[in-house]
Amino acid sequence: MMEAKHKAYLEELAAKVDAKLLEYVQVTPETRRQAQVVEAMRYSLEAGGKRIRPVLVLEFCRIFGGSEEQAIAAACAIEMVHTFSLIHDDLPEMDNDDYRRGKPSCHKAFGHAVALQAGDAL
Repeated sequence: MMEAKHKAYLEELAAKVDAKLLEYVQVTPETRRQAQVVEAMRYSLEAGGKRIRPVLVLEFCRIFGGSEEQAIAAACAIEMVHTFSLIHDDLPEMDNDDYRRGKPSCHKAFGHAVALQAGDAL
């Protein structure tokens, strides 16, 4: 059983990744024409999960003497690639799943075309 302090530490790292992901994926003046795609990206990233992949990136960097700041972009990139794969996996051409983590899958919430673009953009 994981000790409470270790669990809290991992949850803290996951929360940092979540915050950084949302910094990266925002509607800005440059992206406002694709606001729906950006919102679909955020929707899928906000669906949750343990964030084990990015946490592992941060921890391996720390173990080898690096800093969180050096690894956070790579950690977020790993999570974005994972989220892209989930969006595409849920599409009708693949598994045709209606739900992901208890919420409507991206293509159910935003439509097929937007979900495909959101996955590609991630």
